[in-house]
Amino acid sequence: MTTTSPPARPEPPPSFTPSPLEPLPHQLLAALAQHRMATTSQLRILLRPHATRQAISGPLNKLRTHGLVDYTVLPRSNRSRAWYLTPDGARLTRNWPALRGRPPYPITSTTAASLKTPHTLTAVRAHLAFVRDARRRGDEHGHLDWTPEVTHPLSERERVIADAVMHYTLNEGQQRRKLRAFIEIDRATMSSERLAAKLIDYARLWSQPSQPANHRRPHQHTETGAAWLRWYPVYPRILFILTGASPHVLAHRISDLRDMTAQHPLVAALARNVPLGAATLDDLETAGPSQNVWVCLAGAPNRQPWHTLHP
Repeated sequence: MTTTSPPARPEPPPSFTPSPLEPLPHQLLAALAQHRMATTSQLRILLRPHATRQAISGPLNKLRTHGLVDYTVLPRSNRSRAWYLTPDGARLTRNWPALRGRPPYPITSTTAASLKTPHTLTAVRAHLAFVRDARRRGDEHGHLDWTPEVTHPLSERERVIADAVMHYTLNEGQQRRKLRAFIEIDRATMSSERLAAKLIDYARLWSQPSQPANHRRPHQHTETGAAWLRWYPVYPRILFILTGASPHVLAHRISDLRDMTAQHPLVAALARNVPLGAATLDDLETAGPSQNVWVCLAGAPNRQPWHTLHP
């Protein structure tokens, strides 16, 4: 008589949270150095999602007594605190291996902090949407895999500044895919035309040849001669995350991004080689970035997960 054992249950995906072996104060300082600013709740979700609020606020208050962090109270928030590094905290973290090469962002006053909070905290919200989704799926995306305000030169006087560069590893069975994305956060504070024009800067960066040593004869654009290969093995996809207006207004802004993609020759060339997408922050937080919430900026405006966007 032959018996068959029941099929093995699939193991739940691992939860990619920061190692508890590393001291929490160290992780708090690193997260604030990376993101410039975050609320107590955001830091809890980022670093200790199963801990209590007090488990985060206690170490933060101790770091404040040592003069390494400070906070500003957010308006109309039941006195929620947004934490940031002091100049001493920025100096302390400057040469940490995980942060090496990142410019320090010391904030010298609560007034300066309050001016930076809306955009900075919105960017952290977007990051947390990907962090939650990665934990649910068993992918890899942690608190240092989102680098804000990454600058690349376009010419001697021009540069393109991404609101963030995201690193994300998809775990698909036995295969792992490493993906990167330029993130643009739109809070509807600039005109729709200016927002869409950011695609031109990214297209210029994509088409920019590497500069020859004598600066006299620019190279023909090929993948082997592209300047962006100094930083990336593959040109990152470009993801626009929109918030700060009604769904109707945000839909129009996404439509303008699609028009720019179709009408500008250099952006159209970019779109034939690089995935471009746009989604609302509400959709990311409600459904998750891996759901059908991203509008493809080239071709049919079908909604799909961010990692399936293709040229």
